[in-house]
Amino acid sequence: MFVFVCARCDAELTTPLSQVSLPFHAHQRYGNGVQLPVLLDAGTFAVDPDPSGPPWRKWDEIDLGEAEARGIYAPVYALSDGAPGAIVIAPGDVRGTRFIPEKRGGACCGVDGRDGPNMACEECGLPVATRIDDCSLWQAVWLAPHAVHRILVDGADTAPLSWEELVREGKSTPPFEPIATWGGRLGTSHYWSWSPQWEAAAGRALAHLLAASEGQPVEVPEGMATDVFQRALDALLPVGPSKRRAVLAGPGRPAPDVGVDILLVPVHPQTGQTWTPAGPAASAYPVPLPLGVWLSMTSPQPDLPVPASGGIPGDVLRDDPPLPRPCRPFRADQGTFQQTLVRIPAVRSPWLREIVDNLPQYTSTGLF
Repeated sequence: MFVFVCARCDAELTTPLSQVSLPFHAHQRYGNGVQLPVLLDAGTFAVDPDPSGPPWRKWDEIDLGEAEARGIYAPVYALSDGAPGAIVIAPGDVRGTRFIPEKRGGACCGVDGRDGPNMACEECGLPVATRIDDCSLWQAVWLAPHAVHRILVDGADTAPLSWEELVREGKSTPPFEPIATWGGRLGTSHYWSWSPQWEAAAGRALAHLLAASEGQPVEVPEGMATDVFQRALDALLPVGPSKRRAVLAGPGRPAPDVGVDILLVPVHPQTGQTWTPAGPAASAYPVPLPLGVWLSMTSPQPDLPVPASGGIPGDVLRDDPPLPRPCRPFRADQGTFQQTLVRIPAVRSPWLREIVDNLPQYTSTGLF
């Protein structure tokens, strides 16, 4: 485990933390006026390898060669010239800091962090972190990489769990959840929706599915994968007799058949490594999914039975009705999709570049 300390005075700024993989939804902006929960579990931290925060440069100020050297292969609105390696933690794990009121940013229902670090070391006053808790943003504290150091405590960091241990734990992410909103005559309210985490995961996976398609139709497995991906794939890819086949693959599942083109595989939540198969299937294109989403796709929970009338039958597990389903088709997160697709070299192909250029049109028709 690690403790982060101030780079100027060595004051401790966090509780002891274990490193995990940066969540797929770390930079997601979801809905309008929505209260999103804390990004990371207490006692954990993750590192963003990309530059983040101000200063920013718009696309027309950036040389194409420089953009590609930074792993960007299609136009974006702007690129950050901030330092790479920002560290994100749960707000409750912060210690020894104070808020900088004049750095509150363009807040709506909270602080959005657009003015840069808004938390300072209590001991020496060095700006060390940015608190974000505005509506439609995941609640988090981002430690500035140049302002903190991490120190190993308790002898050694905890070894990551094996794939088998992770599957046995079975921590799946439900595809539907209640979403809290601000405002209203009675204060906060809720509505039932597709999970924001699922929408972000699908945005990233959809970008890889398109790259793996090579411009051909793609067929995904029946079930939740169909609900999540097939509508968008059919709209974005041409119709044709030849289809590339995608299957769910991963720890504890049968080896993929010969001739499978694309594998929907889990990402280790601690190390960030993508599961890879052995044998001939290793040549298939791996499409990454968060482990919790992958577990839900491979082992969906059935609706529990409820009585129509009279007493409760012996095989009923509970007496409340099944959870409601969202009232709209699934939509992948447009921002995560775009951020992922522009970082895949295949986006330089004219047909994929056209999708990037026409994203506003696809969003207006409800595809994203």
